[in-house]
Amino acid sequence: MSAVEHRYELRARQERYAGRIFTVLSDEVTMPGGGTANRDWVRHVGAVAVVALDAAAQVVLVRQYRHPVGRHLWELPAGLTDVEGEDLPAAALRELAEEVDLTAGRLDLLVDMNSSPGFTNELVRIFLARDLAEVPADKRHQRHDEEADMQVVRLDLDEAVRMVLAGEITNAACVAGLLATVRARDTGWSVLRRADAPLPG
Repeated sequence: MSAVEHRYELRARQERYAGRIFTVLSDEVTMPGGGTANRDWVRHVGAVAVVALDAAAQVVLVRQYRHPVGRHLWELPAGLTDVEGEDLPAAALRELAEEVDLTAGRLDLLVDMNSSPGFTNELVRIFLARDLAEVPADKRHQRHDEEADMQVVRLDLDEAVRMVLAGEITNAACVAGLLATVRARDTGWSVLRRADAPLPG
């Protein structure tokens, strides 16, 4: 049984900052019971992430420095959906090649994740990549900035999940992707969706 939901109407909007990846906005929004409230939020271009699972049931993780938290984090190969006209499965395959030098013969949809809906509309679509192969050495992407320092490792899927539950993996997309992969595996992959499934909302 669903309750009647209040319709939150936008009364005013002010753009505080506009950049290549995100825009910071201040909105005046109607509230239940009358009146309005101000809500600051970040409009984000969106992202994709990939759980790359090899034939030995190992997942490919990267360890990358993240300045806002001031430390290296274990993450999935991932990146922004900021290429004009590129669909999300293509973006996932591009990031897989650029970050870990792999291609995938099979791509399925694992899960969609609103990373932090209290302040951003960022949606991360997480894919499962299988039937992996190496990108030829002469066609590999040249990594720059933090990516030049990135470590690439393969871990047993169950060991990676242990790291999640032990607090050793905290990146949200990585946590969600690994847990979703274990659940999908335990159902014989029956819960996977098509890579081109419609976005939520």
